[in-house]
Amino acid sequence: MAEGVIVEALRTPIARGKPGKGELSGFHPAHLLAQVFDGTVERAGIDPAEVEQVIAGCVTQAGEQAGNLARISWLARNRGWGTGGTTVDSQCGSGQQANHLIRALVQVGSIDCGIAGGCEVMSHVGLGANMQNGPGFFIPSEGWEWDMSMSQFEAADRIAKNRGLSRQNIDEWGMRSQTLAAKARDEGRFKREILPVDAPVLDAEGKATGETRWVEADQGIRPTTLEGLAELREAVPGFMHTAGNSSQISDGAAAVLWMDADKAKSLGLRPRARIVSDVVVGADPYYLLDGPIDATQAVLAKAGMEIGDMDLIEINEAFASVVLSWIQVCKPDVDRVNVNGGAIALGHPVGATGSRLIVTALHELERQDKQTALVTMCCGAAVGTGTIIERI
Repeated sequence: MAEGVIVEALRTPIARGKPGKGELSGFHPAHLLAQVFDGTVERAGIDPAEVEQVIAGCVTQAGEQAGNLARISWLARNRGWGTGGTTVDSQCGSGQQANHLIRALVQVGSIDCGIAGGCEVMSHVGLGANMQNGPGFFIPSEGWEWDMSMSQFEAADRIAKNRGLSRQNIDEWGMRSQTLAAKARDEGRFKREILPVDAPVLDAEGKATGETRWVEADQGIRPTTLEGLAELREAVPGFMHTAGNSSQISDGAAAVLWMDADKAKSLGLRPRARIVSDVVVGADPYYLLDGPIDATQAVLAKAGMEIGDMDLIEINEAFASVVLSWIQVCKPDVDRVNVNGGAIALGHPVGATGSRLIVTALHELERQDKQTALVTMCCGAAVGTGTIIERI
């Protein structure tokens, strides 16, 4: 069997997902994803024709993000049409599942070079826009036995109450995320993983001005105090999470270049990491977002490893309660968790985040000269994703 290895990994900066206010909101999603497709190919120094397939995650496949965004983004490069493309939806874990799929195609010999990635431009296409009759939640007409939360804020609140978490607990995690992200930015930790982009500038009416601006840093990192977080109103009345302890609506894209190890070596490229094990599992629908617990347990069991074997952990900060619930159960060394902050500070372009977390984990392993990292996420429809990557 072939061995799938990562040879390059990049992401765009992450911007606010608000029309005209986000630094990337001038991009069509296909053009934004095309940026990192080009970036990984160019930084690796390979002929784009070597890439046999691209698979990208995208949650809201409607409007500008409809019609197989992965394939359209490759065509948007205007540098050849021979590469196949597939767009996947595993909710917030879409970009992570894209990596599982590309790596699997390499492992079984279907391809020997492919790109996994993800993109979401939430300033253009809001969550729920792909529901036929507008944003909503599907329940079969005949009903089902699951008491699945209709709202992610309700689900996050259920998790918090189940684990005995207070508003102060989740505000403190929000503060931690912003503090660590600001420190990482100021120390230049993100520079190797971020592909700067020349972004179109929009006017007050959201129309292109013909001007561009150079974007090279994440927009969501902001000065934060516990006092300020405590003053924020609940995002949904009755549920404790706020804009300060929840992930940000964002625009962004990420991509990971995978190859068969022998092919990489034949091209003079250095294999940087491999996947040890990966999972996509179901979780209790009542809590909806507690999937990282189930995924972590499953992926560690599959790898024959323990949580203490992980040098670094990236768990998506969809809501602070999700992370704190996972910490209570899985008992990691918290000093190894989201060491450069997470989605509360950096943002969460939902279809891209799974790939972004892999990109960040790999670069941080290299920066610290460590070996193994766990990436895990909660996802809509009560799903959890888990990936263990290992440097080579």
